[in-house]
Amino acid sequence: MSRQLLNVPTACVEEAMEALVMGDPAVRRLEGYNVIVRANLDGGKVAVVSGGGSGHEPSHGGWVAHGMLSAAVCGSVFASPSTKSILAAIMHVTGAAGCLVIIKNYTGDRLSFGMACEQAKAAGLAVEMVVVGDDCALAGRGSGIAGRRGIAGTCFVHKIAGAAAEGGASLAEVTAAAKAAADALGSMGVALRSCNLPGAPREERIDAGKMEVGLGIHGEPGALTTELVAADEVVAKLVEFIYASGYLSLSPGDQVALLVNNLGNTTGLEMSVVTRAAFKLLEGPKYGLQVARLLSGSFMTALDMAGVSITILKLTDASLTLLDAPTTARLWPRSSLPGRDGVVAAPVLPEVTASTIGGPQLNPADQAALKAAIAAAASAICSAEPRLTAWDEISGDGDCGTTLAAGAKAVLEDLPTYPLASPANVARAVSVSTERSMGGSSGALYSIFLNAVAAALAKAPAITSKAAVDAFAAGVAAISKYGGAGAGQRTMLDALIPAARAMESATDQPLAAVLKVGAEAAVAGAEATKAMQASAGRASYVPFEKMKDVPDPGAMAVSIWFGAAANAS
Repeated sequence: MSRQLLNVPTACVEEAMEALVMGDPAVRRLEGYNVIVRANLDGGKVAVVSGGGSGHEPSHGGWVAHGMLSAAVCGSVFASPSTKSILAAIMHVTGAAGCLVIIKNYTGDRLSFGMACEQAKAAGLAVEMVVVGDDCALAGRGSGIAGRRGIAGTCFVHKIAGAAAEGGASLAEVTAAAKAAADALGSMGVALRSCNLPGAPREERIDAGKMEVGLGIHGEPGALTTELVAADEVVAKLVEFIYASGYLSLSPGDQVALLVNNLGNTTGLEMSVVTRAAFKLLEGPKYGLQVARLLSGSFMTALDMAGVSITILKLTDASLTLLDAPTTARLWPRSSLPGRDGVVAAPVLPEVTASTIGGPQLNPADQAALKAAIAAAASAICSAEPRLTAWDEISGDGDCGTTLAAGAKAVLEDLPTYPLASPANVARAVSVSTERSMGGSSGALYSIFLNAVAAALAKAPAITSKAAVDAFAAGVAAISKYGGAGAGQRTMLDALIPAARAMESATDQPLAAVLKVGAEAAVAGAEATKAMQASAGRASYVPFEKMKDVPDPGAMAVSIWFGAAANAS
């Protein structure tokens, strides 16, 4: 079954052209033809026309703009357009200055566009054609009848020819600039998964763990299939092919433009990794090139092919000027200048491990009680890990127990180093332990809670029941402020808020008694979450019926460690 957002597969090209015109007021569709043209044409300047099969978006229609193409002719997916459409495009955009037609080196394109060029010439128009063959996968076969395929490097030719035409160059000069750019190109592609034609089943030709190296842009097999390796090694292999092909002569110190092209379904993260690797390799000691311009993104795709291609353009002063010339093409980078000084000095962060936060001090007996409470709380969470995990597998993503247990283990490991004389510093130290070891939202929430508690304790004149309860309340308020949740939303706050409220009404009692009051309220609050409809956190995505009678694991964790700490006090 197809997994594509289409209506009628055979209509996707026309619908895509409609969308292109809807999104760009500077272009129009030529009535009756699958041709995109510029809305405002200058007949006194050379027109630049390109095109080919669809499925390579944003090529070719996306490059119809001031400073690039005058028109793009769109064939069916991976199929050359008709000669009639090509001729209509040429005749619509060509004035007295003439027209340059740029095509990729595929037999169908050569024949269809070539026939249209001859018909246009017979009608009295001045027309030239440049064929781009930048693929380096077929070393030694570039002089054959088929020759090298045209792939992503064609976009560089579009840009350079379009800029020359926009600058008022003659047809001969625009043609010469395009030919010079085409001759200075080398490209190489790799795919991890082939593409899926509209309405057709996907051809799973490339096995998992394999990659095809040296492929075209129509789903055709690569020059070789090999084991998938790390991104740096993939890039190194592609660049080695470009050099070894003999089509592109490069020497250390040469200025180049580097294009890292997404073949359609490569994630932005992967593209960044590949771009980094290519840039560093070319400028590194092995090749010693100067990457004067860097472009990365989707330029010449192959539908949803998972893969990338790398293009190297050897620059001259003239081609660099044309490459930098302005264009209104929306998807062409506004700047392709690479950044080399990409690191700035970082600020000095507050030292969170030093015992300098201040605040009132504890006597030795109270220090021992505090240490025992912390140990009991952390040990209780470690023991409760299976229960917490089981609850979270029903109401969340199943990691609550392991996440909290990781933090508790870190607390137990670090406990001997805690500055027990200062409760404020102890709260800060526990936050450091949990922040280091607990991932996800739990780690962030506990760090927020503990840092707010520490700040409040540091300002207290003495450690009294009221000071402790006020600090606890400050921590609860911080969680609510930054987490966005409140009471009754099935979160850890449904144990923390009742505990804070209960303790506020008992501050006239000794601290140990106050903690026991808070622990009882926390247990009751956690149990009450069984009947709550979640409106915050991951549980809010789970149907209520599925987790009915199951407590919120975050709230239960609070009741567990709070109860253990109170009993140890």
